[in-house]
Amino acid sequence: MRLWREASLVAAKDLRIEARSRIALGQILPFGIIVAILFAFALDPDSGLLTRVAPGLFWVTVLLAALLAVGRSFAVEEKSNARDGLRLTGLDGSAVFLGKMAAIAAELFFLEILLGIAVVILYGVEVNGVVVLLAAAPAATLGIASTGTLYGVLAAGLRSRETLLPLLLLPVLAPVLLGATRAFEGGLEGAPSDAWPWVGLLWIFATFYTAFGVLAFGTLWEND
Repeated sequence: MRLWREASLVAAKDLRIEARSRIALGQILPFGIIVAILFAFALDPDSGLLTRVAPGLFWVTVLLAALLAVGRSFAVEEKSNARDGLRLTGLDGSAVFLGKMAAIAAELFFLEILLGIAVVILYGVEVNGVVVLLAAAPAATLGIASTGTLYGVLAAGLRSRETLLPLLLLPVLAPVLLGATRAFEGGLEGAPSDAWPWVGLLWIFATFYTAFGVLAFGTLWEND
């Protein structure tokens, strides 16, 4: 199908740029690990507080890293009028949205795996509900990536995009942060019955913003 072929080309382009520049490895990943380490030192590990707040700290770190990834995704096209060149290729706006969303999601997935290992080691977290975690993490990641891509194009090209993007994005992603944290809490505590409703909320959010992005991104992208 043409849409998926074009989306895969956009995703591959963005991922190749990141692989060559190594910004994700050199800045975004170290940022996430440093934040996790700072929380480990800031909170008292002997009180068990770290274990209780680990899900929230994990997703706050992912969310902050996502702001860097989204900003980077659109900033690389500012140079040499690359965005205009991408428009002239005739790619469908929906394909551009899906491709950029997939690339951001892939970067976040990679970060989450390494950050999850760091949290288990630093915070002493015991993983019980693996199935719940595996269902919640992709939904939350896709929700963050789809929303970030949609709002990223709104802030792209503006001089104040570094400060405008968080102001636009963070309030909208509050349900994702809440749902992902509660789902992870239920999964880690071995209480899947408490976690599954939040997992469902995450998938509804991700589906809605992905569908909305497919419909709206093309117009926003052409007129930014």
